[in-house]
Amino acid sequence: MAILEDLIRAIELWLRVAKEQVPLVDPTLDPVLLVPGIAGSILEAVDDAGNKERVWVRILAAEHEFRDKLWSKFDASTGKTVSVNKKTSIVVPEDQYGLYAIDTLDPDMIIGDDTVYYYHDMIVEMIKWGYQEGKTLFGFGYDFRQSNRLSETLDRFSKKLESVYKASGGKKINLITHSMGGLLVKCFVSLHSDVFEKYVKSWIAIAAPFQGAPGYINTSLLNGMSFVEGWESKFFISKWSMQQLVCLIHSSNTLDVFMWLSLRRKEILIFFSAQLLECPSIYELLANSNFHWKDTPLLQIWREKLDDNGKKNALLESYEPAEAIQMIEEALSKHEIISNGMHIPLPLNGDILKWAKETHDIICKTKLPESVKFYNIYGIDYDTPHTVCYGSEHHPISNISHLLHAQGKYVYVDGDGSVPTESAKADGLNAIARVGVAADHRGIICNHQVFRIVQHWLHAGEPDPFYDPLTDYVILPTILEFEKYCEKHGYRKSVWEDWEIISPKDKEIIRSAELPPMVSMLSASREGKERSREEVQAAVIVHPEKKGRQHVEVRAVGVSHGA
Repeated sequence: MAILEDLIRAIELWLRVAKEQVPLVDPTLDPVLLVPGIAGSILEAVDDAGNKERVWVRILAAEHEFRDKLWSKFDASTGKTVSVNKKTSIVVPEDQYGLYAIDTLDPDMIIGDDTVYYYHDMIVEMIKWGYQEGKTLFGFGYDFRQSNRLSETLDRFSKKLESVYKASGGKKINLITHSMGGLLVKCFVSLHSDVFEKYVKSWIAIAAPFQGAPGYINTSLLNGMSFVEGWESKFFISKWSMQQLVCLIHSSNTLDVFMWLSLRRKEILIFFSAQLLECPSIYELLANSNFHWKDTPLLQIWREKLDDNGKKNALLESYEPAEAIQMIEEALSKHEIISNGMHIPLPLNGDILKWAKETHDIICKTKLPESVKFYNIYGIDYDTPHTVCYGSEHHPISNISHLLHAQGKYVYVDGDGSVPTESAKADGLNAIARVGVAADHRGIICNHQVFRIVQHWLHAGEPDPFYDPLTDYVILPTILEFEKYCEKHGYRKSVWEDWEIISPKDKEIIRSAELPPMVSMLSASREGKERSREEVQAAVIVHPEKKGRQHVEVRAVGVSHGA
C-alpha cells in the first residue's frame, strides 16, 4: 500500500525537523485535588518576626530543629497539639497551588531526590495527561500531627475546595487521597457533607487505613523508631528524640513516611514508628475496636508467672484492640523523659485516646452523598504487620514496663506492608469499584498500574475503551470480529514501529524527562483508478528525551476500498 509507506516517510522527515516539545494542556478536564497522608506535607516553622524555616523534612540540624520547633503538647480543650516553643508556629506552605508542599518533601534534595518524593511521580504523570497546575491540578498539604477532624484543618480544606472550584471555572473536583488523607476526607464528609456534595465529583482513596494500621501503630507507641541508618543518622533525628517527638510531639512518621524513606534506598530503613504520644493522628490510626475483624489484630505478651510452688513459668497472653490499649497504657504509666535536667512524665495520653475514640465514631457513621462517586485502591501481596508479640517462652516479660525496651515480633497478614488489606478495603462506603494492586504503601502512588487505573477513572489522556481496571486487562477484538471487519470494509494493513532518536552528547536538555509525550494524529487519502480509494491514519507519540535518546512510537493503519 503505497500511501502508507509515503506517510511513514513523511513522519520520518517531520521528526528530523521537530526541535522541542510543549506540554499539552486539556482544558476540558475536571480539576483534581491531591491530599497526602501522615508525614506527607512540608512543615515550616514561623517565628514572631515572620521568618520561615523548613522543619519537615530535613536532615542537617534536624535534631536541634525538631526539639526546638516541633515538640508539642495536646490541648484537650481544643483538640489541637500546640508547640512547646511559644515563639514558633507550624505552617504548611501554599506555593504552587498547594503542590509544592506535597511534591518533593525536601526540595533541596539533601538526602537524595527519590527518597523524599511524595506525590512527585503522580504530578508528573498527570501533567502528561493534560492537567495544568493552578487550573486543573492542585494540592492540599496539612499539619499531619493534628487530629483528622481538627476544625482548623477542616476549615482550610473547605476553603481549598471552594478555591479549586472557582479556579477551574465552576467544575466539580476529583479528589485523590493517599493513606491517612482518606481519614481526613472521611471526617470532612461526615461533618461537612453539604460542602462536600457542592464541590466534589468523585473521590479516589489510595491505601487508606480505614480501620487502622494496628501492627505498626502499637509498636510506635511502645518502642519508637529510627528513621535512617548509616551516615545519614548522624544528621537526622535520633531514635531518642523521635521517642520524645513521639511522646512530646508527635512529629510523626509512621505509615507514609516509612514508605517514602525506605522505598528506594537500602541504607534508609524505618522499622518502628515513633512514640507519638502527643500526636492525635497516631491514636486515630490505632485499630478500630468496634470493627468486626476477620483476622483480629492482637497484642501478645509472654508473661512471667509464678506457680503455687514459686516456680517461674511463661504464659502467652493475647489482647484484642480494646484490651491492647489498656496494656499499652499500663506499660507507659511510669514513662518519662529527661529534658534539660527535668524529668517529664509522658504516659499514654488519656485525653487523646478519648478524642480518637470519638473520631473513630465519626468516621464509622460517614455517609457519602449520592452524587459523589467513590473508588478504592488498596495494596496487596506484601507482608503487613498485624499482630505483635513481645517476649518468648524462654525469655518472658517479667514487668509490663519492660515492653518499652523489648523487641516485638510481628505476625503478618496481606496488605501493602503497612496497612492490612482488610483495613484498607473496609471503607464502609458505596464504592463504584475496589481494586487491589501489588504495591507497597509508599510505592502505590508511584505505581504505573495505579496511574493507568486513575487515568481511566478520571477519563484523562488518550482514552482506551477496552481497558478494564478491575482486571487490569485490555480487551482486544476477537479474530472473528477482525475477519468481519475485513469482509465489510476491504483490505486493511497496520504498521506499529518504535524508533529511538539519538541526540548529540553536547545538546542541552532542560527538564525534558518531566515533559509529557507529544502526540499527533495524521491522515491521508488517495483515489486510484476505477473508483478505488486508499486511506491511512497514523498516531505519532514522541516521548521526552532522556540521556540523549528519544523514543518514538508510530501506529498506522491503512485501508483500501475497491471499485
